Amino acid sequence: MRSALYVPGDSPEKLAGALGRGADALIVDLEDAVPPAGKDRARAAVAEWLNSLPRVAGTGGGAEDGSEDAGAAGGPREHLRRGGGGRTAGSREIWVRVNPGEAGHEDLRAVALPGVTGVCVAKTESAAELAAVDAVLGGAPWIGVCPLLESGAAVLAAAEIARAPRVVRLQLGEADLRADLGVEPGPDERELLWARSQVVLASAAARIAPPLGPVSTDFRDLDRLRASTLALRRLGFRGRACVHPAQIAVVNEVFTPTGEELERARRLVERFEASGTGVVLDDAGRMVDEAVIRQARRTLAAASRWPGAPGDPSRAPV
Repeated sequence: MRSALYVPGDSPEKLAGALGRGADALIVDLEDAVPPAGKDRARAAVAEWLNSLPRVAGTGGGAEDGSEDAGAAGGPREHLRRGGGGRTAGSREIWVRVNPGEAGHEDLRAVALPGVTGVCVAKTESAAELAAVDAVLGGAPWIGVCPLLESGAAVLAAAEIARAPRVVRLQLGEADLRADLGVEPGPDERELLWARSQVVLASAAARIAPPLGPVSTDFRDLDRLRASTLALRRLGFRGRACVHPAQIAVVNEVFTPTGEELERARRLVERFEASGTGVVLDDAGRMVDEAVIRQARRTLAAASRWPGAPGDPSRAPV
């Protein structure tokens, strides 16, 4: 996914309009957006909304961008890879952010429904916590897990967490992380570079999808959002969470390959396949090996995934 829009779980009005906002995924929030006294009511409202959604059979939220998850045949990750799990008729992935601990287990029991692609587990700090989540979700093999890493302990355990049951991608929760670390990032956010890199490395090592980037709470300065999202893309993120619909178009644009990038990727793949030698030169005369070709193929695959992207067949002239 390129973009994921957070939607309060206790707001039926916002849930009703969220699917038309243009995000690739929705994250229905039962954690921070819902006060403690409203948790039960929000669970019931979200379950009712999920049950009302039309679904497309055989769609789901498996690994993306060429990653090769380590799920055993028939297990949750393999189920997701082969198209299990839920999406709406609008091809939007539906995720639910659940609370940590026992409150989160109550959330899971309420929302483990066919229309759900996966759950974002707030404040995850260990693989043991996710083993408990897996046990609660035992009867719903299509549901993936996206742990939210929101503390120093979580970032240090990222490699272990990435290999936990059902995990298909990681997400950084930087508001809590900043508070835990006591950092005050400057405009270029270099103070968070190490933590972000750890999450990218952990995802690659576990062969799951690239991580989802952190939210930006400033939804008015879209130029700054674009710059910070480009920095995330260069670092290895392939999507970002949004807190406001105004952010979606910018985030989608940054994570969609451009026509120039696609043309370069096509030429590289064509030259490589035609050469038969395993090594070719690019337009600038630089050596291109199989590792570069893997990245080129990921670029082409990403473009074909998003409607309206330069590589979308529907854009071709008739």
